[in-house]
Amino acid sequence: MAAVLVIDDERGIRQALASILEDEGYAALCAEDAVAGMAMLEDGDRRRGPKPDLVFLDVLLPRLGGLEALEQIRGRWPALEVVMISGHGSIDMAVRAVKAGAFDFLEKPLSLEKTLTACRNALALGRLRSENSSLKKAIRARGEVVGASGAMDAARAAIRQAAASDARILITGENGSGKEVVARAIHGASPRSGGPFVELNCAAIPESLIESELFGHEKGAFTDAVSSRRGRFEAADGGTLFLDEIGDMSLSAQAKVLRAIQEQKVERLGGERPIETDARIIAATNMDLEKACEQGRFRRDLFFRLNVIPIRVPPLRERPEDIPLLLHHFLREQGIEGFALEQGALDLLLSHPWPGNVRELKNLAERIAVMHSGDGIGAEALASLMGAGCGGVAAPAAAQPGDAADAALPGGEAPMAAGLPADILGQGYAEAKKLFEKRYLEFHLSRNCGIMARAAEAVGIYPSNLHIKLKRLGISAAAQAGKEGQ
Repeated sequence: MAAVLVIDDERGIRQALASILEDEGYAALCAEDAVAGMAMLEDGDRRRGPKPDLVFLDVLLPRLGGLEALEQIRGRWPALEVVMISGHGSIDMAVRAVKAGAFDFLEKPLSLEKTLTACRNALALGRLRSENSSLKKAIRARGEVVGASGAMDAARAAIRQAAASDARILITGENGSGKEVVARAIHGASPRSGGPFVELNCAAIPESLIESELFGHEKGAFTDAVSSRRGRFEAADGGTLFLDEIGDMSLSAQAKVLRAIQEQKVERLGGERPIETDARIIAATNMDLEKACEQGRFRRDLFFRLNVIPIRVPPLRERPEDIPLLLHHFLREQGIEGFALEQGALDLLLSHPWPGNVRELKNLAERIAVMHSGDGIGAEALASLMGAGCGGVAAPAAAQPGDAADAALPGGEAPMAAGLPADILGQGYAEAKKLFEKRYLEFHLSRNCGIMARAAEAVGIYPSNLHIKLKRLGISAAAQAGKEGQ
């Protein structure tokens, strides 16, 4: 329901206009002068009251005139449309109002039809402007590298240096650490910024479709090819092609990507002629590709082609000083400014291990915007919100003898620390990651009675990719089928 603020010093006008608006399904707010009206706008910003979507503003008002108030409103709330109303209107006054940014100028006595038409049109324009602004902010935010830590200063320096050339780049880092943001920042700072930024998540595309996605296909190339289609290499011509999670690409596709990079040409599936492409390649992975090369799972020649400029994105736990900056950045994306963190809440943020990295923190910011009211937050409220989506996080407290954290888990498993069994935490990073992935997939397989399709849907990957992961980890789906409930 759109909210309309009526600012008029005549009580009868306020009541009549509010009644008309409410009959049409709008929420009507009233103020007797511009000072009180702007206070209501500020309350809306602070979420202490409804946030008006449109203002009907009288010209002649005590304390602060309508035209002066219009200039202040347009300066502080540029996306908010204002319709001026006056019983002493003139052409000169109407021109001044429109030049100052008013959407329309209506004379009293107000015509019902003109008032409602102005209301509908102003709200429609306001929505378009708001959507346009949100889209622009989202695009800028997706390529904005936020952080004041030394690690992020080094990353920004690498981005500036890498952006100036067309050299291929390999970005490494954990899931959710911001590899795509770095890739977009490089594209945005490069001479190719006016060209397309085309991305492909190699882990999200089934092996049978990856080559069609990359190189395109001609009509009739396979059963479902009812028309010709460009691939991502062609779509990125003149811009940047971002290959995310390239470590999950099959060896067959790797060979064709290597050839496309070397020759700067691609050939569509079912096609007979090569197509020249000029796309800068940026790849990203959460894998150790050098180890994957040693194991024969990744082509060494492709690795050397991609790893011209390596950039590592550090996980969030390695740059805790960036956590409050990032949280406020994400809250601003949700339209929340000046949000205060009490010391206990800040301590809780800094003590959390952030296994989901920046993506987990962004989800928390969205949860705060939706579920929490007020200008700030304390440790107890934040712990509750984090527990809703961060693995049951609790506010930090002093450890006591006999705490559950020191006790063995049911079934004789190792004690927990930071939410993980001690036998995992005691391993090196690569082995711990492999062991966690193995247990995670075994859990979901047993929970879904060993049915691959259901388990794949539960963890959010394609069945073909799940099959590859199970084979690599030595997990038998059939062996997990009978473990449900054990």
